[in-house]
Amino acid sequence: MTTYDVPTIPEPPTAPPQTVYLVASGDLRESANVAGWPTQVGLERLLGDAFAGHGWKVVRAHEVDPVTGHGFISSQRMGLEVFRDVPPDAPLVVAEAVWQYSHHVLAGLRTHRGPILTAANFVGDWPGLVGLLGLNAGLTKMGREFSTVWTVDGSDPWFHDAIGEWVTTGRITHDGSHVHPLPPLPATAETELGRALGTQLLHDKAIAGVFDEGCMGMYNAIFDDELLNGIGIYKERLSQSALWAEMQHVADADADAVHAWLTDAGMTFRLGTDEATELTRTQLQWQYKMYVAALRIADDFGLDAVGIQYQQGLKDLSPASDLAEGLLNNVQRPPVRSRDGGRVLWEGQAFPHFNEADEGVAVDALVTNRVWRAMGLDPATTLHDVRWGEEFDGRFVWVFEISGSVPASHLEGGYAGAEGWRQDPVFFPAGGATINGVSRPGEIVWSRVYIADGLLQVDLGRGSAVRLPDEETRRRKQATNPEWPIMHAVLHGVSRDQFMARHKANHLNVAYAPDGETADRALEAKAAFFDALGMPVHLCGDTSLSR
Repeated sequence: MTTYDVPTIPEPPTAPPQTVYLVASGDLRESANVAGWPTQVGLERLLGDAFAGHGWKVVRAHEVDPVTGHGFISSQRMGLEVFRDVPPDAPLVVAEAVWQYSHHVLAGLRTHRGPILTAANFVGDWPGLVGLLGLNAGLTKMGREFSTVWTVDGSDPWFHDAIGEWVTTGRITHDGSHVHPLPPLPATAETELGRALGTQLLHDKAIAGVFDEGCMGMYNAIFDDELLNGIGIYKERLSQSALWAEMQHVADADADAVHAWLTDAGMTFRLGTDEATELTRTQLQWQYKMYVAALRIADDFGLDAVGIQYQQGLKDLSPASDLAEGLLNNVQRPPVRSRDGGRVLWEGQAFPHFNEADEGVAVDALVTNRVWRAMGLDPATTLHDVRWGEEFDGRFVWVFEISGSVPASHLEGGYAGAEGWRQDPVFFPAGGATINGVSRPGEIVWSRVYIADGLLQVDLGRGSAVRLPDEETRRRKQATNPEWPIMHAVLHGVSRDQFMARHKANHLNVAYAPDGETADRALEAKAAFFDALGMPVHLCGDTSLSR
């Protein structure tokens, strides 16, 4: 008789009554997990108190590791092991006070049968809100129902009421009245332009180059080829090792020319000599070589846009990609010649770049670039983290920040208002400069392309970048990351909590227009473009099309 080694499948555990299990997805970088752990402890204390107020107990599904000193799930393998011991029907809270890698908990959340609540603290010192929105977008992409909640300090009645609703019903009701479907578009020049540009993209097609997918665990930022191909966009899959190899072939003279151009334009740099903690001229030289190399590779493959993952793999070899990325997205930038020296690559044009290889931004940046150029507008775009915000002078002003890769035309003073600061060694061990500054006041169109219900969809809205007093700007930068560029943003007709409950990404894309009327017209053309691609278009807040 043949004997087989048949595995024994254990009976799934069951949860005690009125018990919620808590997991915490963390970073892949141990330095970030260790540094952010005290903030996470504070969030979990707030959640424990809130659930206790409704007679429920919070049980951590994984203990603090005595070796690392933190209690984050720090790898996909660890996530699989943690979820094996979580009762599959138990109410589950994913508590996020820091940036988190969604794929650490993706498998467990995909198969968990009980109600899921994502929770974050609404503070700026660590990017828990960014992590929360990225996780929410991933759950939306996979079609997994969830609820979400946030709190500044645990004292707001809404937070406690929301917890009570969730333990009673398994869900939290949010106000979505600010979201409107795209109405029939008016017969305007902007609608005609948008439809023509959409038809052109479907006919001619475009190529988005991706230097390695899946940056920072952003499952929500990976778009299937079948979805992209349906709107005329195809991927050129590139390796970051090829980018690093090409950087070795960029001559020092070419990199020196980039530095000279930037300093002539008025950009300054906070330079030092300690490679471990300060920005050095050597770090800048590698960033300039990355900028040149990215454009030459884009030329090789005939790309229409490019995205660099950077923060895994390349971060261990090279200074940050942010300086190169911000330059690419700006119309006025240091010229880069082809390898044979015969051509200036994309002379006088912004070359669309999507940070962190976020393919939702790839789609958005391509569309924005074509609409804004056709309208004679500056097509520079910034991908921002939705970082934090507070009320100021009677209105809620968001802190939108990104890790340094802002185009100079978005900053007060342009290049003369930009200063290169060293990236934080916690996240960027090889250093490199940011393009630090404050976004200029003006009218913006904001947007996000995402996956929901198996479809590419887009949210569009209007807003204003506003100027705050210098003292308030300094306070907000110190409360977040002072080395990063900041935008003070007011969204039109969208409250803080409406935005948090609705937004389908950790990022959003912004583009400027010279005035409100032009911004309205640009939004109309952009909506018509997306509509021509067959994508559901959702208008968020107060726009000219939703009035």
